[in-house]
Amino acid sequence: MPSKRLTELGVEKLKPPAAGKQIDYFDAGMPGLVLRVNYGGAKIWRALYYVPTVAKTGKRAGQHISMPTTHKLGRYPHLKLQAAREAARNFLADPQKALAQADDGRFQGVAEDFMKRHVEANKLRTQADIKRILTKYIYPAKTTQGQAWQDCPFREIKRADVTKLLDHIEDDRGPRQADIVLAIVRKMMNWYASRNDYVVPVVRGMQRSNGVDRKRKRILDDNEIQALWTACGELGTTFGAIVKLLLLSGQRREKVATMKWDELVDGEWRIPSEAREKTNAGKLKLPQVALDLIKAQPLIADNPYVFAVAVGSGAFNSFSQRKEELDKKLPEKMPPWVLHDLRRTARSLMSRAGVRPDIAERVLGHAIPGVEGVYDRHGYGDEKAEALKRLAALLDTIINPPPDNVVRLSHAAGPAS
Repeated sequence: MPSKRLTELGVEKLKPPAAGKQIDYFDAGMPGLVLRVNYGGAKIWRALYYVPTVAKTGKRAGQHISMPTTHKLGRYPHLKLQAAREAARNFLADPQKALAQADDGRFQGVAEDFMKRHVEANKLRTQADIKRILTKYIYPAKTTQGQAWQDCPFREIKRADVTKLLDHIEDDRGPRQADIVLAIVRKMMNWYASRNDYVVPVVRGMQRSNGVDRKRKRILDDNEIQALWTACGELGTTFGAIVKLLLLSGQRREKVATMKWDELVDGEWRIPSEAREKTNAGKLKLPQVALDLIKAQPLIADNPYVFAVAVGSGAFNSFSQRKEELDKKLPEKMPPWVLHDLRRTARSLMSRAGVRPDIAERVLGHAIPGVEGVYDRHGYGDEKAEALKRLAALLDTIINPPPDNVVRLSHAAGPAS
């Protein structure tokens, strides 16, 4: 942990660390002031203080100790060095009093409260995506007055500010992404209104795409699958393996990314159910090519996830950045695609491989409608395993096509039962 007397010029010139890492600089000019620089280039001022607690483990278990923690003061360059030193001095004079007065009504403060009291409290499955969208799209966006959303008082966010935000995202990332951002902003504002006297500025008609547009039909053709598989190999990262496994299993992105080692037993992936989840594929006997991808992942101590973050104990979460890198390796004329298109592609390939529709739906974890879904409690483990084998075999013929004079007999055995 380097300690140095920071200067305005020195802070400006600090370079971000390697991917997946962060570094703390302790200011010798103001003890307790810390500048945290992450690999994305963000520079955050924090105040270091100590919280009394009782040790739960180790030699000092049961004893009263002080644990170091930090409090966020603001982001550079919005908060310059001298202002950060003054903020740290005021905070450290009485941390508990400062924390009690910390809710200044800024957008980011309300957003963090929303994350804690609604998203995390209700264990929403989308909390990682909501946090990512707040950080990437909303916090740094500018209001019509030129102020960053994260620093703007929540009550001063007007309809024109929301419109400006959506215009920018639609132009840069498309109407669907703009609608996802709008849904988060609307939900947060409605939550805030339920707790305060507040009129939500979002009204009907602000979304940028209609329901028909949102029903994607895109599947990848054989040439695109072959190009994607090759590009994933060239990428040489955890993300490449995730993309391949999405195509081989037909599962949702969140399920694959959060796969844990203890969910894998004798080649079978036992997919856990989550709160508020209707249904999933349950137990899947994975084909050998999928198991090989999994076995190739490094086992990181104290991290239970197969696809682990480089630093810490969480699951892989750098989807946007890695997706952009992958797209650069694909043919320029390849139409836009999203990861969920791979699930649709896998389902279509299973039909092409002769898998019965009801078995393919069970592989994807879709609820079976009608009387069959209510009364048929058979697990279909063998049938799902055979379906995934057929999918893997078909993918192999697409990725490694046989010579033209070889007759393909992959479907001669008839439909999977």
